[in-house]
This record gives sequence, C-alpha cells and structure tokens, in this order.
Amino acid sequence: MKKVMTAMLAGTVLTAAAQAESLVVYFSKTGEQYAVGTITEGNTAKIAKIIAEQTGSDVFEIVPEKPYPEGYRATTDAAKTELSQKARPSFKGKIENFDQYDTIYLGYPNWWGDMPMVVYTFLETYSFKGKTIRPFCTHEGSGASGTKQKIAAVCKGAIVQDVLAVRGSVAQNDSAAPKKPCATG
Repeated sequence: MKKVMTAMLAGTVLTAAAQAESLVVYFSKTGEQYAVGTITEGNTAKIAKIIAEQTGSDVFEIVPEKPYPEGYRATTDAAKTELSQKARPSFKGKIENFDQYDTIYLGYPNWWGDMPMVVYTFLETYSFKGKTIRPFCTHEGSGASGTKQKIAAVCKGAIVQDVLAVRGSVAQNDSAAPKKPCATG
C-alpha cells in the first residue's frame, strides 16, 4: 500500500502549506465485507485518512441518512436495487465552504461496477466546475470499472484524474499504510 499511495501522491501533490485548498470526500462502509470479514473501519475510510494525512486536506465523510445493512449480502442487495432504480439516497451534513476547495479527493467502494448511489447524490449537490477531482476506490477485483468517466459525466467542467483503485484487503492491512506525509515532487 505504501508504494501505491506514494505513486499516487509523489510528484503531483504539494505539501499542505504550498498547495491550494483540498478536501477528501469519501463514503465507506463498516460491518461484514467481502474478503476482509467484519470490520469497524471501512476500507475506503482507511485510504481517505492516509490521503488526508499526506496532503493536509480537510475531510468530509458521506454518511447516508438511511444506513446500509450490516450484512454483506443485504448490503449488496440494497446497492443493486438502488443502482437499478438510479436512486439518489440523501446524506447527512453539508459543506458550507465548498467553493474554497480546488482539489477534491473522492473516495468510494466499487459496488456492482459503479459508485454507490449516495456518492452520485453528493456529486449532484455541488458544482465541481474548475475543480480537480482525484478519485480513489476500494474493490475486490473490479478495479475502477469506468467510474472516472461516470464522474466526468456528472461533474461538468471538472478535471477528473485517473482513479486509484485499491483492493479492500490491501486497505485493511495497517502494516502497508504509509507512515510519513508525502513531500513535494
């Protein structure tokens, strides 16, 4: 994981003092997960915290108003239903000062070859025109599944960079996480 995160961040992200304002926005799920068992900190949350630490970014967690079920099968069933209905579940909280951020690190798990529908709700809530979006996702074999293009279609006028796709089983490996912030490249 350290090499993966360093490759994403080194040379392209400035330290917090020198870079424009950045924000890590993520949705993550705890409970029963494929390939990692029952977890108390979500796979995407772990990656989000590493990115925030290395970039000095502010953080906003997308928390659905209606939580997803704890069980893996029940969650995947709910996600499949939302996807087929193109649902837009509401989320808690809002970002009062969203305009101040130039770079958005957007994190999500890959569910059914797509972002969870609550992430679409978030993307459709704010204007991303002129912002750079640096997506990252967790998965167990599907990679990014074309989510870069899906983000670009929703976030007109944004620069959407390639998706960093990290296996959830790798994200859960604390010993692989970087221990020091990234330097300027």
